[in-house]
Amino acid sequence: MWSLPASFLLLLLLLLLGQAPPSRPQSLGTMKLRLVGPGSKPEEGRLEVLHQGQWGTVCDDDFALQEATVACRQLGFEAALTWAHSAKYGPGEGPIWLDNVRCAGTESSLDQCGSNGWGVSDCSHSEDVGVVCQPQRQRGYLSERVSNALGPQGRRLEEVRLKPILASAKRRSPVTEGAVEVKYEGHWRQVCDQGWTRNNSRVVCGMLGFPSEAPVDSHYYRKVWNSKMEDPKSRLKSLTKKNSFWIHRVNCLGTEPHMANCQVQVAPAQGKLRPACPGGMHTVVSCVAGPRFRPPKAKPGHKESRAEQEMKVRLRSGAQVGEGRVEVLMNRQWGTVCDHGWNLISASVVCRQLGFGSAREALFGAQLGQALGPIHLSEVRCRGYEQTLSECPSLEGSQNGCQHENDAAVRCNIPNMGFQNQVRLAGGRSPEEGVVEVQVEVNGVQRWGAVCSDHWGLNEAMVACRQLGLGFANHAIKDTWYWQGTPGAGEVVMSGVRCSGTEMALQQCQRHGPVHCSHGTGRFSAGVSCTDSAPDLVMNAQLVQETAYLEDRPLSQLYCAHEENCLSQSADHMNWPYGHRRLLRFSSQIHNLGRADFRPKTGRHSWIWHQCHRHYHSIEVFTHYDLLTLNGSKVAEGHKASFCLEDTNCPTGMQRRYACANFGEQGVTVGCWDTYRHDIDCQWVDITDVSPGDYIFQVVVNPKYEVAESDFSNNMMRCRCKYDGQRVWLHNCHTGDSYRANSELSLEQEQRLRNNLI
Repeated sequence: MWSLPASFLLLLLLLLLGQAPPSRPQSLGTMKLRLVGPGSKPEEGRLEVLHQGQWGTVCDDDFALQEATVACRQLGFEAALTWAHSAKYGPGEGPIWLDNVRCAGTESSLDQCGSNGWGVSDCSHSEDVGVVCQPQRQRGYLSERVSNALGPQGRRLEEVRLKPILASAKRRSPVTEGAVEVKYEGHWRQVCDQGWTRNNSRVVCGMLGFPSEAPVDSHYYRKVWNSKMEDPKSRLKSLTKKNSFWIHRVNCLGTEPHMANCQVQVAPAQGKLRPACPGGMHTVVSCVAGPRFRPPKAKPGHKESRAEQEMKVRLRSGAQVGEGRVEVLMNRQWGTVCDHGWNLISASVVCRQLGFGSAREALFGAQLGQALGPIHLSEVRCRGYEQTLSECPSLEGSQNGCQHENDAAVRCNIPNMGFQNQVRLAGGRSPEEGVVEVQVEVNGVQRWGAVCSDHWGLNEAMVACRQLGLGFANHAIKDTWYWQGTPGAGEVVMSGVRCSGTEMALQQCQRHGPVHCSHGTGRFSAGVSCTDSAPDLVMNAQLVQETAYLEDRPLSQLYCAHEENCLSQSADHMNWPYGHRRLLRFSSQIHNLGRADFRPKTGRHSWIWHQCHRHYHSIEVFTHYDLLTLNGSKVAEGHKASFCLEDTNCPTGMQRRYACANFGEQGVTVGCWDTYRHDIDCQWVDITDVSPGDYIFQVVVNPKYEVAESDFSNNMMRCRCKYDGQRVWLHNCHTGDSYRANSELSLEQEQRLRNNLI
């Protein structure tokens, strides 16, 4: 006698009663969810599920907080606040994919919950469920990308381009006007102009890296189209009769980051029975390039207003043009934006404000480095049409516990200028290193050749790596005899290259007219090694201000410091060991806020033993300490401090990796800081010969750019200094870029400031 398992009997009973057993949706693995509908936000809206390439809704039967929590976690939010029944966010369209969804609340995605099965539902769209998630993102959720946000056409609607029609448009770089072509399932199609709106144009221009669209002369383009249709030699007439030639209809709101987020109808509703785009023509769009991408002649003739000159938002620490940590200017001080509620729509407002296109990625969790100053904004809620980020509703950054580990960042779409095709690397051990070869015009002919390494430094290498799309420069290499360049491209075609560091291409840097290279060709061609991440050193200005004081130190205690040139020259003429020197002392704390460890340029064999400090110094000139008059000339002789680099402290839970003791490895780990206390030898400026008055106290870290950083603009720290002959006060201490209104100061201008050429 055999017995049936209890589970089988239960299944049989359910089937006899006419009920399907609770089931799980078939294995989805990468099941996609989205929140949409009228009044929806990134964290709230009608819940829709992607199945078999089609979006459908979820019925509100049995749906409660635990189901909403699972959906929110799957969407990258920390938890759910509530759910909404009866199609609060509008009735959806298409199938109702899931009904009677039942979760325990611990699942990581809805496909692990029970339900009636795919498409098994007795609901109507008036019962579509909505969810409201907490706006805080999960710690592991790093970014919102266009590819994450795409609609049902996401995998098929791949790219958009403008095909120039006018001869003048063909000569222009970048191309800003032409017929819209969409790559659909691997093939380029024209888009029908019937029902086309300025909102559609705005989305197309944003994808192509342009902040806005402009009207086109549709009457002229219609005449051009008609003449081609009437031309017996043209294939256009026969092509337009095929539905595979067209994208039939597009309808965008204008705030979408990608056309795949719009309503796109590839073919007419009746499919092949009706022709697509009857009586229409291809859509022509004209875009407006941002100031950085306009040819010199196309720049507007009017003088920029003060508001235009003083941009209230900027990007920092990005490897490429159009990417970086978002910083805003408020109360005359730059600060960051918290990633709570940060999304592609708000990121796109920033991108367009800066003269780029829409955002292709909104990054969370300080993915492009942390800052040290204030956190100005949180819960930014842009609708997409705002001209500036300041027009969007938001909270103060301090209101909801944001830390700099929540600093928001962005990657914007930028126009294709063709620069990446004008540079290449050859001979390296990996694609990220090698001899730099550029394409330039020589006697009216485009030729590839090498770059002379005279004056080749980290600024120039940074521009080369950016142009190559390889991130930051790790090293600028002047001697490349061990790398074999491309045969036929060994001749030097570019010399005297001097870049400010902000250019998009070496061809935009200053250089010699006729080529002149003192080394000739061959082993002294310029080379680079690139990296996708870099350190970023920032001095803690507040600590300098809090710890500064005067000390009259007896000469008998300064022999060691004198040997290391830590005193002004007048100390040489004193009657040692009698007398004293007046020292302005302070503590320095240097944070590495970048995404890579800061390591010395040279290996251990080059480190120098310093008897005073009784350890090896890995960088001989790591900081400059100076006291300047208010017009910038030195009054206290500049002291060039050498350092032993180590992790003095790290955040809780992070291990210290570098230590000076016992000839240890030197460097500063990401997130850690190196502290030189005020009572260490040479941690001062000798002001013995300085008269009472008002001065500027200045510290510059990594002054010679010996080690690559993601952002050099924050390496200088300045304080106002008042000295009455007996006491000293430091106030208004800040890093060099904390208060400046200009969104970008070239490294050349920065260098002039550092060299006191004010």
